[in-house]
Amino acid sequence: MLEGKLVNLRVIEKEDVDFATECFNTIDFWGEYDPIGEQKSKSERMKLFDNPTNLAILTESKHFVIQKKDGTRIGFISHWITQPNRMMEIGYNVISGERGKGYGTEAAQIIVDYLFLSQSIDRIQAITDVRNKASQTVLERAGFRIEGTIRKSAFVRGKLSTAYLYSILREEWKEPKILTKTA
Repeated sequence: MLEGKLVNLRVIEKEDVDFATECFNTIDFWGEYDPIGEQKSKSERMKLFDNPTNLAILTESKHFVIQKKDGTRIGFISHWITQPNRMMEIGYNVISGERGKGYGTEAAQIIVDYLFLSQSIDRIQAITDVRNKASQTVLERAGFRIEGTIRKSAFVRGKLSTAYLYSILREEWKEPKILTKTA
């Protein structure tokens, strides 16, 4: 478990399948700026844990549950390797009732600290819709800088949208900002 001051990040487990299914199958969870995720049943999501072949597909990614200090699950944050350039990328989402409270920002700061402390990488990137001011604030508070615009990058609510590419480099990060301990 990765522990911060407001939230902890815990690797997703079988016990989280109900929560994941509920979140990912709710359009509101994705917010107005994210593509709506693939709708899957609980049994389809459970197959990811039950079949080692499915987990092999996920070896270049790691998925965490964001939980408040009292253990309440409020969202997800993930990191993965992008192809073909093999750069680390992150993505996150917090349930609508818990947005705007600093949880997403701290989760992003924790994952940046964790990745730079545990991986031999020089760069972490994230992509967010140009209209998503809240996500841009999360990234900027976590030390990311905007690099550019990616035109017509995602299909969101029936239209192609434009996104910003953000990144943080190891030399910009320098030292942990939030991560208090790993368990």
